[in-house]
Amino acid sequence: MLAALLAAFLPSESRAQTLRVATWAAPLSRDGPGLLLRDIRKGEDAQIAAFVAVLDEVRPDVLLLTDIDWDLEAMALTALIATLRAQGLDYPYHYTARPNAGIPTGLDMDGNGRLGEARDGLGYGRFSGNGGLAIISRYPVGIAEARAFTDLRWRDLPDAVLPLSADGTPFPSEEVQAMQPLSSTAHWVVPITVPEALPIDLMVWSATPPVFDGPEDQNGLRGRDELRLWTKLLDGDFGDPPARFVIAGNANLDPVDGNGFTDAMAAFLNDPRVIDPRPRSAGAEAAADPDHRGDPALDTADWDDGAPGNLRVSYVLPSASLRVVGSGVFWPAPDDPKAALLGDDGLAIGPHRLVWVDIDP
Repeated sequence: MLAALLAAFLPSESRAQTLRVATWAAPLSRDGPGLLLRDIRKGEDAQIAAFVAVLDEVRPDVLLLTDIDWDLEAMALTALIATLRAQGLDYPYHYTARPNAGIPTGLDMDGNGRLGEARDGLGYGRFSGNGGLAIISRYPVGIAEARAFTDLRWRDLPDAVLPLSADGTPFPSEEVQAMQPLSSTAHWVVPITVPEALPIDLMVWSATPPVFDGPEDQNGLRGRDELRLWTKLLDGDFGDPPARFVIAGNANLDPVDGNGFTDAMAAFLNDPRVIDPRPRSAGAEAAADPDHRGDPALDTADWDDGAPGNLRVSYVLPSASLRVVGSGVFWPAPDDPKAALLGDDGLAIGPHRLVWVDIDP
């Protein structure tokens, strides 16, 4: 217990025997292409400044970002890494790839009778690459060995459950279901080379929220199957499963409260092949929703009570073959001086909190 507490407060340079892996749905997306790069280069964006300040406090070794705009030459990500380096946060390695978010289809993907809207892309997005994924790392990333499941069709996932219209026909159409990918953003398996240890596969994704749809529950079903892809991967349905891995990302799914298939999230957390470190924070506990049944200290997002309220949606889940020595969520208690990094309203860098886990690699 003492070792875990010490690991939580020591900077990464002092944690020579541990690897801190984190995920954060920090809102590094903008309303149009190129705007994120503009904001980073100007150096005047309060949200980006808050992002850097929080990252400087937690100092993960490997960080997955689940809401960052993608561009073809990774110019925004490169500029962000340079900004971090100027603040003493050096992440010499990174990985990103085009997400499904915002890729136009020419089809009515959500069945609302209109074309060309953000929900008519392969995944929700106002433009191609809007709100993608990126990994930044202090340690080498196996780009050549990375595996992407982003193009996997939803219907090709073993035991997939696709939405149906009231008359039992495919929703929104057979044409859509014939081409729709499972990933609303992306699914990657990316090796990380850790000094004096075997590589660790970082399995990352960001799922669609289980709302903004109709009685067909298109988003709810898709989000559940986006999570189930990892189960199928560990089952060996897509080749030999990773032996040493960390699953990280935004499931947009709480195991107890909120919308969506909460039972699917709870079952996954109980899979004996993964460890749920149950990262906690004093800030989340202090912001408890009175009508929620789950442990509020585990929440990772600060939304208004009842709409949908604070929920646990971001996860870092090491494999059972690894040893966890610490974990946490950066959500300081209101009377903690570090709470100022989140702003007066706690939303200086959006509603999502950074989640981290320390492992002995």
